[in-house]
Amino acid sequence: MTTVTLDENQFKSLLKEALTEILEERQDLLSTIVMEALEDIGLANAIREGRQSDYVSRKEIDALLKG
Repeated sequence: MTTVTLDENQFKSLLKEALTEILEERQDLLSTIVMEALEDIGLANAIREGRQSDYVSRKEIDALLKG
């Protein structure tokens, strides 16, 4: 088995090239990653906001849903 040695600049260049190729060939993957990140941020914000608001009982929610 052959050992390959790369210096830091060679490694960075190779990594950039590989990532660029992946993103060009799999734009759907990048889109999915971005959408999931945005959903996670939205969920985190909703949780944070919910922690700051007053508690609402299940009875109150049921009453609102029943109209």
